[in-house]
Amino acid sequence: MNSRVDVLIHFGSPEGRQLYRSPTFLACLLVLLFSLSLYAQQSQEEPSDALRGTVINSITREPISRALVYSPDNRFATLTDAQGRFEFLFSAEQPQGNADYKAGTAVPNSNRPYMLTARKPGFLIDPSNEAQGVQLAPQTREVTLALVPEALIVGRISLPGSEAPDKVALELYRREVRDGLSHWAASAVATSNSSGEFRFAELQAGTYKLFTRELPDSDAPNLPGKQQFAYTPVYFPNVSDFASAAEIELTPGKVVQADLSPTRQPYFPVRIPVLNVQPGTPLNVIVSMQGRRGPGYALEFNAQEQRIEGALPNGNFTLEASGEGQSGVVNIVVRGAAVEGPAMVAVPGRSINVNVKEEFTTNDQTAGSYKVFINNRRSITARGPRSYLNVNLEPAEDFDQHSGGSLRDPVSRQDDALVLDAVQPGRYWVRVTSTRGYASSVTSGGTDLLHRPLVVGIGGVVSPIEITMRDDTAQVDGTVEGLRPDPADSTGAPDRVSGTPLASAHVYCIPVEESSGQFTALPVSADGKIFPFSLPPGTYRVLAFTRPQPNLEYRNPEAMRAYDGKGPVVRLVAGQTEHLRIPLMRAE
Repeated sequence: MNSRVDVLIHFGSPEGRQLYRSPTFLACLLVLLFSLSLYAQQSQEEPSDALRGTVINSITREPISRALVYSPDNRFATLTDAQGRFEFLFSAEQPQGNADYKAGTAVPNSNRPYMLTARKPGFLIDPSNEAQGVQLAPQTREVTLALVPEALIVGRISLPGSEAPDKVALELYRREVRDGLSHWAASAVATSNSSGEFRFAELQAGTYKLFTRELPDSDAPNLPGKQQFAYTPVYFPNVSDFASAAEIELTPGKVVQADLSPTRQPYFPVRIPVLNVQPGTPLNVIVSMQGRRGPGYALEFNAQEQRIEGALPNGNFTLEASGEGQSGVVNIVVRGAAVEGPAMVAVPGRSINVNVKEEFTTNDQTAGSYKVFINNRRSITARGPRSYLNVNLEPAEDFDQHSGGSLRDPVSRQDDALVLDAVQPGRYWVRVTSTRGYASSVTSGGTDLLHRPLVVGIGGVVSPIEITMRDDTAQVDGTVEGLRPDPADSTGAPDRVSGTPLASAHVYCIPVEESSGQFTALPVSADGKIFPFSLPPGTYRVLAFTRPQPNLEYRNPEAMRAYDGKGPVVRLVAGQTEHLRIPLMRAE
């Protein structure tokens, strides 16, 4: 039999029709189709490249099954097997059009993922991993992804002499660090079920406080002339105020049982007139027990009636209201009867002038120039300190109860004044940022605002903020010692040749207590070289970590005492270059 089949014969011709019907042609065609199918199957079963890996529990190092592994662009995705392993296969062929690739199917090398991330209910992405995934080099063949087990707070609400209440609201606050200082911030809200059980899931490691919101007594209808009852907020472990509440320390995978038992108390109407407010102006009301600030109690502002209203149990309370550039405060006592006063007087926020003294050694007037707006309409090019300087106020209280303030926009083309407008009464940290030089001193009425908060009272005059700007910096460079890849740390970028994670270092210069200077994160190369960097003069402790430290309380002297002896202390003088050798602290 002639093994050659001439496929160029026109099937419409008599010869073509005769060949098409012949058994020889049909047999050859079947052989050809089988060969093509076998070739395609072998091409898929024998890819030229593969990427394999494992998803593990970052604490126990055990494999995690049925975890989803995917790329940020969602072109690659698969589930891990019972041993926590996954695999992507790649062929050497070039892509044809916009192909849709899936795990276990050969895909072109040019379409390898540049990053992989894993997730599974009950686990969190490592919060210290800035990339939120593992970066991959083209040569990477094996990778390990680590997930952090979630922490849980679970519990039960019980009311004395009653069945478990349905839908009791609970709040969770977390201790967070912002700009080197810690404060309490609202973290999550949960509601109990018909059995009184509640659950806060997917919690990161940290410090928490837990409490219930006020709960009206549904068995005592709110009728005119009838005594109202409600369950007051209760703070774990069943104390009466936020300050006395226990701090719940969570570590990855930890489960804390936190049962709560609110108490039923009589509530009395509260109606506090607010003076000097335009009708319809909204105000935010904060209620706290006198001397013990914290969340829990609530009242509302009736904008039409211009009064604060609601109900509270017996006790001494402080009411604060703010909004639309106005604020007020009043203390009240609830003692077995309705409260109708005293009235609160809302006063406008304060305007604080900012004066800048320049002591620059260079004449660079272009640093940081940008456009600002006049009355949110026309833009102008900023001049003078406004072109490079910004000033913000951050509340120094333990709670974010109201915003601080920032520089107002100019009111005309000739307006170069720096003014903080509508600043509400309170205590504030003054934060100065600049694209030219640094703030060598910040004062107001003789108070050192680099180390002390600015106090804005309800009445009186606030002294201007005086800022001195300089550019006579010092310079540092050096080396991080002990830098080596950590197999348990997948946060480092991979080596471009080997594809294995590189070691990483994060170096921080922290002004020691009462010293001048400015907290700075230094740039570090993958081999531990600290690039030359300019810093304001001052005395610094220099620390090197394997991971970023977003929760470092560098403005808290008490917290920083834990790092005594962990890094060198250097004194930087203007014009000096300091060569640093920093020991690396391993992540715990």
